[in-house]
Amino acid sequence: MAIKYVPEPFRIKMVETIKMTTPEERVERIKEANYNLFNLKGEDVYIDLLTDSGTNAMSQDQWAGVMRGDEAYAGASSYFNLINTAKDVFGYEFIQPVHQGRAAEKVLFPTFLKPGQFAISNMFFDTTRAHVILAGARPLDCVVPEAKDPAKRSKFKGNMDVAKMERLILEHGPEKIGLVVLTITNNSAGGQPVSLQNTREVAALCKKYNIPLDIDAARFAENAFFIKRDEPGCENMSIKEIVREIFSYGDFFTMSAKKDTIVNMGGLIGVKDATKNAEIILKIKANCISFEGFTTYGGLSGRDLEALAIGLLEGIDENFLRYRIGQMEYLAARLDDAGIVYQSPVGGHGVFVDASKIFPNIPYNEFPGQVLAVELYKEAGIRTCDIGSYMLGNDPDTNEQLKADFEFTRLAIPRRVYTQAHVDIMADALIAIKERAHEIQRGYQITWEPPILRHFQASLEPIEK
Repeated sequence: MAIKYVPEPFRIKMVETIKMTTPEERVERIKEANYNLFNLKGEDVYIDLLTDSGTNAMSQDQWAGVMRGDEAYAGASSYFNLINTAKDVFGYEFIQPVHQGRAAEKVLFPTFLKPGQFAISNMFFDTTRAHVILAGARPLDCVVPEAKDPAKRSKFKGNMDVAKMERLILEHGPEKIGLVVLTITNNSAGGQPVSLQNTREVAALCKKYNIPLDIDAARFAENAFFIKRDEPGCENMSIKEIVREIFSYGDFFTMSAKKDTIVNMGGLIGVKDATKNAEIILKIKANCISFEGFTTYGGLSGRDLEALAIGLLEGIDENFLRYRIGQMEYLAARLDDAGIVYQSPVGGHGVFVDASKIFPNIPYNEFPGQVLAVELYKEAGIRTCDIGSYMLGNDPDTNEQLKADFEFTRLAIPRRVYTQAHVDIMADALIAIKERAHEIQRGYQITWEPPILRHFQASLEPIEK
């Protein structure tokens, strides 16, 4: 294996004991959970890769900030610390804190989207797609074609297919496109980055047709690192300079701060031009007060605001980002050696394994990504999630099962949490499952599901031969 593990740019100062379970116990626990990984108790999980959202390890400075947090209901000093830091990092004139990313979408999207309209993205993730639908609009995905071939190694596979984007605008009419959302990195496509050049092209097209551009900024720092490393002409730019240029092309941003800002809770909405969008800001404030809380806390405690302000700067540290991406590349290299296909090259926040290649006989409507997720838990106590047809759900108009472009199982790795030994266990478990995959010929069927975002709550059972 050519890739070595990148040493951590930190020391471990506190540890948390995690429970060890037997294979027999895990078989029983997943059955009790109705084969839904979200239903497992956290204490019954050894390595938790369900998400990298809010599961990160905060630094000593962030924990010190928690103690300094100003809990005033209105106008807390921690609020102003966050606003000033966010304005400096992103270059936007108005910043609204909210409690997490889906809250940002809940607050912002209804101001642009209504029934009969469409929203275009390089790929919508589950909650973002849901908020488009909840606003009455319909989501349209426009990722570049090379992203749909996981084995193909191509840089910036998260890019928007700009030609397809323009065709959709003309097909539906510019007046019917309420919003364009550019997701960085592109989570549903495997954590793949978006280039600066592609961002420019998307922004130019939005300007041409007078369509607002929202940047889904959950993993903005990881995306900036890929740009610095891989995009010609950007190698001498700092991460902060790249971030400022990325966001200069957007009109708004929505952000889950639980990822690249390395906090356990928090989110942001940004508006670049406060004067031009004064009416939108009033709507944002009104929605925030109704759904989240007063504007200067946005559903967060003062301690959360303080930790978020510190994490914004820690998350764009280049040494940290080199280690962060290096952790993914180490795991991916081990999978390369074993012939396990994943969305390649590896993205920023996890490894997206192509479950359809491990279980070629299991069709999309039996959810191969969920099959692999269940097997990983039974094999080694690893909790992951399906990023495929199971997560995609049903057509909101016909209620028919949709077929996803990918049948991924996502190993989302929390920041500053797991060691090289843990990563080796992830690889060993996947290799062991691949070796016995021929024994698994059927997948799962859903026995109960809610009408939207079903994968959080649905019950499943194995399909018997």
